[in-house]
Amino acid sequence: MNDGLRQRLVGAAAVLVAAVVFIPLVFDGDGYRERHLPSNIPAGPEPVEIVTIEPQIAALPDTQDVAPALEPREIEPMPEAVLPVQGAQQATPDLGLGADTPVLDQQNVPVAWTLQLASFKDEANAKSLRKKLVGSGHKVYTRRIGDLVKVYVGPDIQRTKLEALQTELKKDFDLNGIIVRFTTQ
Repeated sequence: MNDGLRQRLVGAAAVLVAAVVFIPLVFDGDGYRERHLPSNIPAGPEPVEIVTIEPQIAALPDTQDVAPALEPREIEPMPEAVLPVQGAQQATPDLGLGADTPVLDQQNVPVAWTLQLASFKDEANAKSLRKKLVGSGHKVYTRRIGDLVKVYVGPDIQRTKLEALQTELKKDFDLNGIIVRFTTQ
């Protein structure tokens, strides 16, 4: 045998013996210890007993037979109609409608009118005017249409009332309003 081959075999045998001796020392399992941490999860609820309820429906009474007739009872006579006294003038309540009576449109909705007082680009100005008008006792509302905020007074089903209110607001607040048809949109 050749000297080089002998050295290789002796070296391989030495490495093999060293591996057989040292590997069990390194990988004996002493270094690994399983950690047992306390559990913070509470115990599960007790199993619920399943209860079955049987419906207890009472039998309905038999309605095929005709009910017996009741005893007739006396009916009190109707009072005599109150007749107006002859010669007395009948008073009809004045509703203040005059010639401006309310009418219905094609959809059977009463035609109502409202007074548009102003249009503002700035909503703060509209709120300020609304506050002044509400303070003086008027029914006021605002609507945003596009980028404008419009201030309205009303609505009312009589246009003549709004015309009188229009002249009053012209005198008190120096506002020229226009009367327009009231819509809910």
